[in-house]
Amino acid sequence: MDDLTSAQHDELRQKLLALQKELTTLLDVSADSAQPVSLDQPIGRLSRMDAIQLQHMAQANRRGHEIRLLQVQAALAAMDEGEYGDCKKYEEPIGYARLNVRPEAPFCIACQEQSESR
Repeated sequence: MDDLTSAQHDELRQKLLALQKELTTLLDVSADSAQPVSLDQPIGRLSRMDAIQLQHMAQANRRGHEIRLLQVQAALAAMDEGEYGDCKKYEEPIGYARLNVRPEAPFCIACQEQSESR
């Protein structure tokens, strides 16, 4: 946390809490759309294929929301432990600009780019 001021730390905590609430709401709202498509419905083959495709998209969105929620929860836990804002790979400060955009970011930009290029 050496890189963040107390005000920045508080602002980022509020962003994380708001993001946690938003993601929880999205997961609650999307629960029904990710349920398996009933094959007993009297609909045509193309309509059923569309419904299955929508179900797969909803499941993928939910997985993304679940992963991001876990990252938010990990960031909040790191805040409580005084380790928030440090890159998980090299333990260097991530920087306020990146955290302001993505407050749950576990890695600095360089490490994130390196991870994504693999």
